[in-house]
Amino acid sequence: MIDIQEFFTPFDERIDKFFLPLRDIPAANQILFAASNVADHSLIWFTLAAARGVRKGGASYATRAAFALLAESVLVNMGIKTIFRRKRPEWEGERPHEIRQPLTSSFPSGHASAAFTSLIILGDNDRLWPIYLGLALLIAPSRIHVRMHHASDVLAGAMVGIGYGMLIKKVFPISKSIKID
Repeated sequence: MIDIQEFFTPFDERIDKFFLPLRDIPAANQILFAASNVADHSLIWFTLAAARGVRKGGASYATRAAFALLAESVLVNMGIKTIFRRKRPEWEGERPHEIRQPLTSSFPSGHASAAFTSLIILGDNDRLWPIYLGLALLIAPSRIHVRMHHASDVLAGAMVGIGYGMLIKKVFPISKSIKID
């Protein structure tokens, strides 16, 4: 087990200070808690992969995305998180909205990893990639806002997701002759 808490604490505290005023804004809480919740168990990403699958030429992209997300979850939750065993941030008082408390370690963020894996995989050869980017950029930091992750957890999860997504694209390429309009 590797203890990374002390190393990242100054960075995490600086980023968390940015989120402090947002936590007092009801609309920000609604949006960011909802974003965090719809990404539980990669639900939003599996839904988007299925939607891409019904679009012309999208079945192979959807299948690759679904299998990549399943493997990403195993890699992050049963692999990387067991090495670090980092405690999650504490929330003082009652949360303004319900949120599921994961049982796994905090480092790295599985929500961020899945979001950026999905961005790379689902955005491959798709003109809708800005939508995937926007969702990833909303969901990943939502985990800091709801205090399920430290900022360094989210950053590490995003890096894992980008690297893993690029690896999947390289190892399991899909013919460039398929253009989804």
